[in-house]
Amino acid sequence: MRIDLHTHSTASDGTDSPAELVRNAAAAGLDVVALTDHDTARGHAEAIAALPEGLTLVTGAELSCRVDGVGLHMLAYLFDPDEPELARERELVRDDRVPRAQTMVRKLQELGVPVEWQQVARIAGGGSVGRPHIATALVELGVVETVSDAFTPEWLADGGRAYAQKHELDPFDAIRLVKAAGGVTVFAHPLAVKRGEVVPEAAIARLAAAGLDGIEVDHMDHDEPTRARLRGLAKELGLLATGSSDYHGSRKTVQLGDYTTDPEIYGEITRRATGAFPVPGAGGPRNA
Repeated sequence: MRIDLHTHSTASDGTDSPAELVRNAAAAGLDVVALTDHDTARGHAEAIAALPEGLTLVTGAELSCRVDGVGLHMLAYLFDPDEPELARERELVRDDRVPRAQTMVRKLQELGVPVEWQQVARIAGGGSVGRPHIATALVELGVVETVSDAFTPEWLADGGRAYAQKHELDPFDAIRLVKAAGGVTVFAHPLAVKRGEVVPEAAIARLAAAGLDGIEVDHMDHDEPTRARLRGLAKELGLLATGSSDYHGSRKTVQLGDYTTDPEIYGEITRRATGAFPVPGAGGPRNA
């Protein structure tokens, strides 16, 4: 089985619609794909309706969190999307995304960048607006060459010149809320140092003690020594070790299925989940 447990659609900051994403996942030869848009489950219904036969969808979200002043992302799988407390927290984060993005646009303008809010809103296209949309605007304007080039201290990285904070969950609260909604939590790209400051391993141990289920090991932003280090940490802390593309469509170079999760790990995730269940596809041909 080929299993990719971290992807994004136009419901947040990907470039594929949810329907396009599942069709592209099937065409890429995946057996299982997780849709984990930022702080939203809005793309799930469309993905399920378009799910090709032979592909299984894991519903999820990537939750924005912060601990000890450091931002982190928590992948939440197979939770009940209607559980009110978790739904309310996701809404708070989403509602803060627009004013936060507008603040970053103003900061860029103050730095001499001719970016306009209308441009960023057009790029977001109704999705949960975030830094990748602003980064895409910088690419369009010729300020940077690639989206990744915008995530530096010079521009949009945590603490960068145009960075602005948003409402974020405490990760210990996130673990509690996701578990209460029957879901499973995995710390996304925990040592992606190119994105900025990372959470220390001692904090990961505290999260594990609080009920964290796993850490994302195989990821484009982890080099081989980092992956080996994370595998050892996962074993030491009794955490599941996953692998995922973190696919954003054309916004990143990584492709669906470039990094995958071991079927036994996937089986354990589904065994732990009680809020929702993987959805087997029967909606259309794999190469539609």
